[in-house]
Amino acid sequence: MRWGWPSGVTKQAEEMRVLWTWAGVAALAVGALVWGLIFWCCIRYRKKSDVLPRQTKYNLPIEIVYSIAPFFVIAGLFYRTAVVENNVNHLSKNPDVLIRVDAFKWNWQFEYLEDHGKKTVYAADKSTALSTVGSDNEIPVLVVPVHQSVQIIEHSEDVVHSFWVPEFLFKRDVIPYGPDHTSEDNRFQFEAVTEGSYVGRCAELCGTYHSQMNFEVRVVSADTYQKYLVALNKAGEDNPARQSEALQAAGMAPYATTTHPFNTDRTARAPSSAQNPTGD
Repeated sequence: MRWGWPSGVTKQAEEMRVLWTWAGVAALAVGALVWGLIFWCCIRYRKKSDVLPRQTKYNLPIEIVYSIAPFFVIAGLFYRTAVVENNVNHLSKNPDVLIRVDAFKWNWQFEYLEDHGKKTVYAADKSTALSTVGSDNEIPVLVVPVHQSVQIIEHSEDVVHSFWVPEFLFKRDVIPYGPDHTSEDNRFQFEAVTEGSYVGRCAELCGTYHSQMNFEVRVVSADTYQKYLVALNKAGEDNPARQSEALQAAGMAPYATTTHPFNTDRTARAPSSAQNPTGD
């Protein structure tokens, strides 16, 4: 039962969907009860003659019910909201995968820091984390393993951005606490349960090309994820085509399939008057 909600692809997304679905059920139940009582009163106590019926003041049992019942409804919703919110915000001390997301105007960089407690670095210098970065011609692709806890560290190089994947039913702002990574950088964690490719977007107005600041999340098997890390390491940090080469080497499409690069050349389009000289 989704009632129009998208199907989430993470454990956290499913919890949020269930919460909102049953909150809707509760709202409909309360609404049906209230409207039912209103219509019942309209019919039961409608005017039947000119005789003034006996007037009644105060009804302690009813007053107690309509004072206490809303409290229990609100308390139940509050409790379930707090439980789900705590689960969504939970951060493991030792997640299976640790990734840093660097946002900047107007693209993304993904740094694969750790895999099951082991640092994932380029063999050439043994200190630089495996990473990919988007460009005007290539959408950045974030590859994560299915059924494993993935913790994201968010960092902004300039202004406020927001990491949003609609199928995660979740977004979190990327705050620029400084040019360097700090302990204040926002974090969140998820566990994907469905393999596939999902478009990601910046959900915070960040300037001229905000609407074009897209990325893609690939949820793959654990084996494919390991192949991707190995291929990324082999491609080398100085190789500008390392993302597409590593994706292809791991048996995936070399470029994003859910979105595409946008032409950021402001001279590529003629003025509107030149495109439509008649003004129609």
